[in-house]
Amino acid sequence: MTYEEAKQFLEDCNQYAGEFTLEPLQEMLRRLGDPQEELSFVHIAGTNGKGSVLAYVSTVLKETGYRVGRYISPTIFSYRERIQVNEQYITKEALVRLTERIRAVGEQMLSEGLSHPTMFEAETALAFLYFAEQKCDLVVLECGMGGRLDATNVIRHTIVAVLASISMDHMGFLGNTLSEIAQNKAGIIKPGCTVVTVKQEPEAEAAVLLQAEAQGCTVVTADPARAVNRKRGLFSQVFDYGERKAAEISLSGEYQFANAALALEVIDVMREKGYGIPEEAVRKGLKETVWTGRFSVIAKAPCVIVDGAHNRDAAGKLARTIENYLGGKRLIYIMGVLADKEYEAVIRQTARYASEIITVMTPDNVRALPAEKLAEAVVVYNPHVQAAESIRAAVKQAYELAGEEDVILAFGSLSYLGELVRAVEERRQEKK
Repeated sequence: MTYEEAKQFLEDCNQYAGEFTLEPLQEMLRRLGDPQEELSFVHIAGTNGKGSVLAYVSTVLKETGYRVGRYISPTIFSYRERIQVNEQYITKEALVRLTERIRAVGEQMLSEGLSHPTMFEAETALAFLYFAEQKCDLVVLECGMGGRLDATNVIRHTIVAVLASISMDHMGFLGNTLSEIAQNKAGIIKPGCTVVTVKQEPEAEAAVLLQAEAQGCTVVTADPARAVNRKRGLFSQVFDYGERKAAEISLSGEYQFANAALALEVIDVMREKGYGIPEEAVRKGLKETVWTGRFSVIAKAPCVIVDGAHNRDAAGKLARTIENYLGGKRLIYIMGVLADKEYEAVIRQTARYASEIITVMTPDNVRALPAEKLAEAVVVYNPHVQAAESIRAAVKQAYELAGEEDVILAFGSLSYLGELVRAVEERRQEKK
């Protein structure tokens, strides 16, 4: 099996998608020796912010000296990005070798008339095998979608269950009310863990507290209102949170103060549980955390920023960030979204700030919304819109429209930002 064949096999596992149940993955893991039983987890669910919280927590733990596994989705730059140890991607060799083991077990299960795991479930099994093989001290684990029936929820050894901001997303799969969605996401809470949640909307908070009480778990709440902003910036921000004064982060955006506050509460809980995490490592880890795709500057003159705002809540946060960080700047948008997202709500909250908007279709995704359809939705709120035939064409058009003092802001689905970042980098290299 080659690396490309391994990727294709995993992608082909989506043919087995059926009912939402953890049983096929649990059976596969049993036959693989239950590698997840050798690991301890910080498990993160939520609608927005869970990736940034994962990045902060895992970087702080790495700076402390722990061997830390990261499991993330979706990815931006590389397929292997989703499985990392101390911020190093899984090697191609390891991915191929472990995929061969998964394929053999899957074939055995099918021959016995059992259900086969889906792509995300097989990838989750692969991640657990790799983290156990790498002898990770801790794994920071991001839910793919929801919580209760998410593939990552087969784990039992949860130290901290983390709930980032919960809002309306994936309706139909997770529920049609905020309470139902929160109940689903709170399904990651296990007996004996500590729950750390950002301050939620009352409906979501009630669901989280109810699940925590049912499992006999203590709840710690991070309150973003206590994160006092001392300095905003595109490359460095400073804030106070409780007794911590002048904590510096390199991630930009108004919402990063809340994400960092949630991460700090997680770290403090882990300290209480006996994990030695010196304050020096906390501060260094916060400052050195990198998480591309979350209001990240990738080029200058003109400034190019990428952000993964793809739902109602994230769009509201992006709008506030635009007002606070880019006030007075002429903005050119590049937008690409998935058809099953609330893209009209995203447009409604963000379109008014742009001088020009270029729409794109996210590549290689059956759920992608055509650029022309997105442009039709945008024109209701901003008439200065055009559909691009490709992401590279959109980048070219944006640069033609932007002066050196302007800002190109690309946002929407994370699935197209990797190609956009590469297109911007290629253009920069050509201009040298």
